[in-house]
Amino acid sequence: MLRLYSKIFKTGVLTEKVPKPPSPGIGVAEREEAIEQVGRALKGIVDKRFRGSLAIRQVDAGSCNGCELEIHALNNVYYDVERFGVHFVASPRHADVLLVTGPVSRHMEAALKRTYEATPDPKWVIAVGDCGACGGEFGVSYASCGAVSNVIPVDLAIPGCPPSPLALLQGLLSLCGRQ
Repeated sequence: MLRLYSKIFKTGVLTEKVPKPPSPGIGVAEREEAIEQVGRALKGIVDKRFRGSLAIRQVDAGSCNGCELEIHALNNVYYDVERFGVHFVASPRHADVLLVTGPVSRHMEAALKRTYEATPDPKWVIAVGDCGACGGEFGVSYASCGAVSNVIPVDLAIPGCPPSPLALLQGLLSLCGRQ
């Protein structure tokens, strides 16, 4: 351990400065305002229709975990989706919405059907990402059933590879607003 510290002190810091990210057209302030605007609209609908609490069960049906990272970002301190009355549950029996990611692998087909049947009516299903919406790069093959709609009925598909947390919030708002 001392040898390692000695080497670090002799060598010094070798890291490069982090480059500034390119601006994608929408600034941080605009993005924060868009999140607040969509969140307030979603909170109004959730308070009115779901008595203040919309429960989501996320199901990974065979994805690459890119969509899961964006879904998990909804719960971080920046997005904090729970302040809008939306929370994730561990059981489909407590869920109002199933959020399904990835092309449905043959091994997950039966489990996804059981999860759908265990979710109480009325229920909504959202296919997240290009893989969930249309099968993505994988399509239908010996190992994949393709899109989520090939296995269970889908109410909304949110495209993107992966869709941003803001796109996920907008998708939830559009689904809740039209029903």
